[in-house]
Amino acid sequence: MKKLLIVDDEPNIVMSLEYAFQKQGYQVFIARDGSEAMVIMKREHPDLVVLDIMMPQVDGYETIKQIKSDSAFAKAKVIFLSAKSRPEDIEKGLALGADSYFTKPFSVKKLIAEVNQLISI
Repeated sequence: MKKLLIVDDEPNIVMSLEYAFQKQGYQVFIARDGSEAMVIMKREHPDLVVLDIMMPQVDGYETIKQIKSDSAFAKAKVIFLSAKSRPEDIEKGLALGADSYFTKPFSVKKLIAEVNQLISI
């Protein structure tokens, strides 16, 4: 079973994505910020991380830096899911190593399709 980590501090987004991805057969883990995400990364080694940028404590930019700097997570894919929609925000996210970038509001169907494509179920 493919493992997915959703990192977002917005409960409605987390709940809807958790439900949608569980229906797709994913094992879903939830983190509310980057520090919690890294604990789960080390324990579960998810195949893909859906990562918000604006969060309390440790933001998404710092989190992706930590993920990409650890060789244990070299195979993990990262999709940014953020309200930050300016071209420079998207460029920064991709430059930091994100495999894809979705802006809020977003299509759950398109996000699921992108996740499936990135980790080739």
